[in-house]
Amino acid sequence: MEFNQATIDKLSDLLMIGLTPEENKMILDEFEIIDKNINKINDIDGISDATPMTHTLDDFEVELREDVAEESPSIEDLLSNCDQVNDREVEVPKVVD
Repeated sequence: MEFNQATIDKLSDLLMIGLTPEENKMILDEFEIIDKNINKINDIDGISDATPMTHTLDDFEVELREDVAEESPSIEDLLSNCDQVNDREVEVPKVVD
């Protein structure tokens, strides 16, 4: 994807953020710097021959713990920490209109 004035305008409209011409220019300048720095990776000798890693460690081993069923706390005990309870449900303030 090429970053230009039209691309930044389109993305800012999709994100519903209004950008001033100064902000738009600042973003374009920043992407130019980022693009230049990202392209430095291509200058590394043998980069195209490198095999991508799936883990940062070569000796990656996972040992899962034994799954042991435990007694769950009663709902009454859990709800005793709540300020407002309706039957077996926690009441919370409405946050969306």
